[in-house]
Amino acid sequence: MIGKKVFVFALCFVFMSVVLLATLPGSELQDRERIRENIHTLRLLRMTQALDLTEEQTTKIFPVMNRIEKEKIGIQWQIGLKMAELKSMLREKTAKEEEILSIVGSIKDLRQLLRSKDDELESFMEGNLTVIQKAKYLVFSVEFSRGLGETLERARMIRDRALKKEKRNF
Repeated sequence: MIGKKVFVFALCFVFMSVVLLATLPGSELQDRERIRENIHTLRLLRMTQALDLTEEQTTKIFPVMNRIEKEKIGIQWQIGLKMAELKSMLREKTAKEEEILSIVGSIKDLRQLLRSKDDELESFMEGNLTVIQKAKYLVFSVEFSRGLGETLERARMIRDRALKKEKRNF
């Protein structure tokens, strides 16, 4: 099990990294990737604490969660590319309906694949947690997502204020 002081330090570090990266200018793609990795790490650390995972559970769960998360990122990337392609087709107004239908079908298939990855993770977690941990996992998932949304919104507000202040100084 991770020591409490190490856990708290790591948790604070990841949280501050997310906030700082969300507020810094730079390559948007690289920033998003680092933010996504930091959020995933934060989720794993907080989940370990919230569910009181044993070392054995942690050793079993982390690799599967990492694999599924990477697969989901790839799927989300593909969805983004297909959405950009669809938007471009719609702007051109010369695209054939069959082409549009094909892209829409691809996006729907990718979204279904994304849902299946979530189901795969849920099923895996179901088989590796105690009843109490399963209940805690459900609560944790909702609270983590809600807290993350609130944190990112605060980070955006900080970034927007900094940008406005920077513009005023020019």
